[in-house]
Amino acid sequence: MTPRPLIGVSTYLESGARWGVWELEAVLLPAGYPRLVQRAGGLAALLPPDAPEHAEAAVARLDGLVVAGGPDVDPARYGAERAPRTGPPAPERDAWELALIRAALAAGLPVLGICRGMQLLNVALGGTLVQHLDGHAELVGAFGEHPVKPVPGTLYAGIVPEEQAVPTYHHQAVERLGEGLVPSAYAADGTVEAVELPADRGWVLGVQWHPEMGEDRRVMRALVTAAAAARPGRPRPGRAGRDAGSAGPAAPGAASRAGSSR
Repeated sequence: MTPRPLIGVSTYLESGARWGVWELEAVLLPAGYPRLVQRAGGLAALLPPDAPEHAEAAVARLDGLVVAGGPDVDPARYGAERAPRTGPPAPERDAWELALIRAALAAGLPVLGICRGMQLLNVALGGTLVQHLDGHAELVGAFGEHPVKPVPGTLYAGIVPEEQAVPTYHHQAVERLGEGLVPSAYAADGTVEAVELPADRGWVLGVQWHPEMGEDRRVMRALVTAAAAARPGRPRPGRAGRDAGSAGPAAPGAASRAGSSR
C-alpha cells in the first residue's frame, strides 16, 4: 500500500486553555484542519511553534505544509505601524510559521496557506497587508460565506474552475503582493481571495477562506496529490490541477487587495 503523504499543519500556542479540570498553556488547532487533511488522503502532523532554526529540519520530514488560520500578523513583520483595530501579536507563531514557509519554498515542498497562512505567505515574500477590511467577517466568532471567482489559467482555477461560495472570517487584506505572487481568485468587491506562485516555483497556493469549515475537499486534495508526487526519490511533475497557459490577468482595479485571517 502506498503511504499517505505526511502533511504538517501549524498550530496555535495559547495560555489559559481549559479542558476537564485543567487550565494550562496548550497547543491548539481546530479539528477541521486535520480532518480535512485526513479526508483528502493525507496524514496530519501538528507543528506547534518552535525555534525558527528548526524549521528546515521539520520541513525535511514532511511531504506538504499547511499554514493554518489564526491571529493577525504583527505589522512590524512587514514594516508597518500597528493600527488600532489590529489584534495582539503572536510572536512565536509569526517567527515559526515564516520560517516554515521559507524553508518549504526553498525545499520545493507543496504549501497551502489558509487565511492567516495566505497573509504570512505574502509577507514572507515581501508583501504587505491592509490592517482592517470591512465586510468579510459578519459576526464575531462566527463564519460567514461569500462567493469567490477563480482567475482562468491559474492553479486554483484548475482545481476549482467555477465560482463558488466559501466559508470566510477575516478582517485584513493583502495590500502589496509579495514577490512572484499572482492573484488567482477574487471576491465580488475585488478583494484578492487566493494567491499562488508560478508553476516553475512549485505548488504554492494561499486561500483567504477556510476550506476546513466546508465540505469541498478539492483544494486540500490537490495539495495532498502534489505532496505525494513531490516525495524525495520521486519525479517532481508540473503542478497538478493547472490548466495550460498563463496565470491570467488581475481583476480590473484590484491589483493587490486581499482578505485576512482568523
